[in-house]
Amino acid sequence: MAKFEKPSSINVTQVLSELELTIQRVKVTTTPDGRVLDLFFITDNLELLHTKKRQDEACEQLRSVLGESCISCELRLAEPTYNFHQGSSSLSPVVSEELFSCELSDKGSCAQTLSTDMKKLKQACVTIDNSLSPGHTLLQIQCLDHKGLLYDIMRTLKDYNIQIAYGRFSLVTKGNRELDLFIQQRDGKKIVDPEKQSALCSRLKMEMLHPLRVIIANRGPDTELLVANPVELSGKGRPRVFYEVTIALKTLGICIFSAEIGRHSTADREWEVYRFLLDENCKFELSNVVVRNQIVDKVRRTLMGW
Repeated sequence: MAKFEKPSSINVTQVLSELELTIQRVKVTTTPDGRVLDLFFITDNLELLHTKKRQDEACEQLRSVLGESCISCELRLAEPTYNFHQGSSSLSPVVSEELFSCELSDKGSCAQTLSTDMKKLKQACVTIDNSLSPGHTLLQIQCLDHKGLLYDIMRTLKDYNIQIAYGRFSLVTKGNRELDLFIQQRDGKKIVDPEKQSALCSRLKMEMLHPLRVIIANRGPDTELLVANPVELSGKGRPRVFYEVTIALKTLGICIFSAEIGRHSTADREWEVYRFLLDENCKFELSNVVVRNQIVDKVRRTLMGW
């Protein structure tokens, strides 16, 4: 819990990220005198937050970065009844359909519109060749490079129970990346079934085209930014999403009124969903479709490292 003279959420998220503390939920409250109370519900990747040394380290680093704007900073154990995934998203059917749609649109009226240069994503090429190795299948990928590309590929292969024996990664050339991966199924055999090959290639193309879902929707009278990413089989979500979204919004001059992280299940997978209620007191008309597309584009670019 931290109390500030002025909004400092972006600095807090940066420090927490550097300390390997994962943000599960955030509540932001602004008092009439302009002060801000931020409640961050966090978990520790190092599993040491129960120790006084780890708690003192976190508070000291926060105070050091925040300086005089920080009125108070303290760590408390959340109530035993609190469940970090209790925010299982109660998304409306309309929002859910739009957020988890498998296609990015070229139409300007769609909340997941692709800007002109991002359409290059659709040019990803994934092929399989069983002729070059007696014991392994060669998976060849040519695509536009992005932050977390290897993570997205490895996560997908793990979902399909596929092991990598050897890999070769090219240098990034004009924003493109080429990968050669020699792979096997868990039983040590090559992937020879045409249906399995097709399913794997299609899934990899989708994960490279659309690894994160970003839209803006109405939540009653408020404007809400939603970001979703697939949950790994281990139950973990994508790293640094909260931090990078706050970076993008800060660049645009948009403040976050409140934020929360929950889980949402679709027919074939579980998603981690970040929900940000945006402060209407900014230079943008948040109800404008063009403005919303600009915000979505900026957030997606930041998450993808462009």
